[in-house]
Amino acid sequence: MTDFIAGISAPRFLTFAATLALAAAAALTSEPVLAQDELNALVWCDHTDPALIEPFEKANNVKVNLKEYEGTGAGLSIIDQSRPGDWDVLVIDGVDVQRAVDKEILAEIPADALPNADIFPDVRMEANNSRDGRTYAVTEKFGYNTVSYDKTKVDPADMKDMSKLWSDKYKGRIAVYDYYLPMIGLTGIDLGKATASLTDADMPAIKDKLLALKANAKQVSDVVSSQTALATGEVDIVFGGGEWLTAGLVKDKPNLDWTIPEQGAVRWAQSIGVMKDSTKKDLALKFVQYIVSPEGQARLATSSCYWAMPANAKAGEHLTDEQKAALRWNEQADYLKRTQLYPIPTAELDAKMQDAWTEMLQN
Repeated sequence: MTDFIAGISAPRFLTFAATLALAAAAALTSEPVLAQDELNALVWCDHTDPALIEPFEKANNVKVNLKEYEGTGAGLSIIDQSRPGDWDVLVIDGVDVQRAVDKEILAEIPADALPNADIFPDVRMEANNSRDGRTYAVTEKFGYNTVSYDKTKVDPADMKDMSKLWSDKYKGRIAVYDYYLPMIGLTGIDLGKATASLTDADMPAIKDKLLALKANAKQVSDVVSSQTALATGEVDIVFGGGEWLTAGLVKDKPNLDWTIPEQGAVRWAQSIGVMKDSTKKDLALKFVQYIVSPEGQARLATSSCYWAMPANAKAGEHLTDEQKAALRWNEQADYLKRTQLYPIPTAELDAKMQDAWTEMLQN
């Protein structure tokens, strides 16, 4: 965390006595300087954009200390290694909110404190964000793991058929997003399986499909490396990409595009909540409310790290027509119908999924 110390030095020509006199007068007449409050948030990279955070800081005279993480396991590990009260706000994958509830690390949020009526109905995810009638988080942003591509180098019609990514036509021209859950979900979808009902029995076929995908790909890489490879022309396709990978680049790279294949795609959603052990719950809730406000949502949707759809429908009032077009604002109803949430495996199945992914990476 960062401490800020402001110092004021007296002009050199003042005598020692005069300096003391001025100091005494200041003590009697000036108002005390209030210490700036601080809030500690464990977040995804899209929350680190100053354009999103600074308006809240200025409006509330607060310094928001942000720690970025990637992957729920990493975030929960950070919390396990922290002291109670170290964190005030948590951003987490929507399908993993229940894991956080199980660990009793999220505080209940009064339902009337959130703009639930303004959240797109299909992404409210009450079953994930709530338990036993109590709300612990709210959806703040959503998007898709699907297919991003350079439309000047591939046949856009091919990208509507996910199976084309396993064909020789695009061998060595593909980057695969390095996150096992959405990629196993996408692979399962290509095999005709529903992400919500994957079982141990599905894993052999999925593993074989992953190994074949790796053999056809040029690289398996993280968000930044995949985005860079597509933008620089090192690859022509990113499997697992989507609007979050290309929407923010369209202005400078109009050749980049994304689509949802006829087989479907995986939908992700991220949620935000207040930490149970926070000693600043009121301020933390105020931050959550800002993030899901129309203004906060528009800034989050177009964050410099990655763009994606805001959960609050009223954010559209604060987005330009160009931004809406890049996010496919008017096509969301169709996309939501044709996509499935990330798999939510049991601990045993999750271990098998990770083993399959590791084996794919090592081959």
